[in-house]
Amino acid sequence: MDTPGLVVHGEAAPFSTALRSLINNCLYSDVRFVVGQERQEVFAHRCLLACRCNFFQRLLSQEPGPGVPSPVVLSTVPAEAFLAVLEFLYTNSVKLHRHSVLEVLTAAVEYGLEELRELCLEFVVKVLDVELVCEALQVAVTFGLGPLQECCIAFIETHSQVQLPIFIFPTPHVSFCYSLTHSSDPQEALRTRGFLELSAPALLFMLRSDKLGVDEAELVLAVRNWACVSAAVLERPVAEVAAPVVQELRLALLAPAELSALEEQNQQEPLIPVEQIVEAWKCHALRRGDAAQGAVCRRRRGTLPREHHRFLDLPLK
Repeated sequence: MDTPGLVVHGEAAPFSTALRSLINNCLYSDVRFVVGQERQEVFAHRCLLACRCNFFQRLLSQEPGPGVPSPVVLSTVPAEAFLAVLEFLYTNSVKLHRHSVLEVLTAAVEYGLEELRELCLEFVVKVLDVELVCEALQVAVTFGLGPLQECCIAFIETHSQVQLPIFIFPTPHVSFCYSLTHSSDPQEALRTRGFLELSAPALLFMLRSDKLGVDEAELVLAVRNWACVSAAVLERPVAEVAAPVVQELRLALLAPAELSALEEQNQQEPLIPVEQIVEAWKCHALRRGDAAQGAVCRRRRGTLPREHHRFLDLPLK
């Protein structure tokens, strides 16, 4: 009678090192990729990619024809991120870097690599800072990564007290102020390039928060800056670009003098619907927060006190 077999394991390190030596190695390679905007050539091995990843199994299912096979073009993934994906597929480990982890995360999601995705998410949370958080929020919203989205919003809520603006940025139609920062000051999340490049859905998640540590006047300016940048990129009117997000601005929190100044600026450079400004004036005239307005009259964590706030029905929670 045969005895049950016993699985024994050799050392993992030499095995991993040997496979690592095959990454982007033309030796025995049977597939070539052209990746990124730089069109960098990357060598790989069909059988390994196919058995490790369903995406590549489908992509490489066709047998190469006679002669020299054409390369597989993947223009949307940067070369560094693609090589990190290959490193994970070949060795089941990967060296992540702060400057490229979001690109690796994006590739992991698109290629259906759940384990790599989780590794990237853990790394992002560990290295999250004011320069990275808005970019991470955008990735989270784009791919529906709820836990990362919540983590980013929580970070921004406690790192969003800013003093705007610093520099003047002209466009053909308007001039507006904004500042890009590369410092490690944790109070500058709304002044980063990542904030200015947020999509409207991502910005909406931020504006709906009661815990933002920023005053509404500064938040209005930040949204105007964002809208002007987006309008210049998309070649669309500022008010049209801002329409999905400005409804979340709590104009009733502004003092009468601030609201008057905003109304005057809005006439010259349209950003906010007139009806929304009228509703804010109604709150001042009635000296109470309209319960139907919901969050419009509710103070945020960073809202500076103003004399009329005592008449609002919805205090800071």
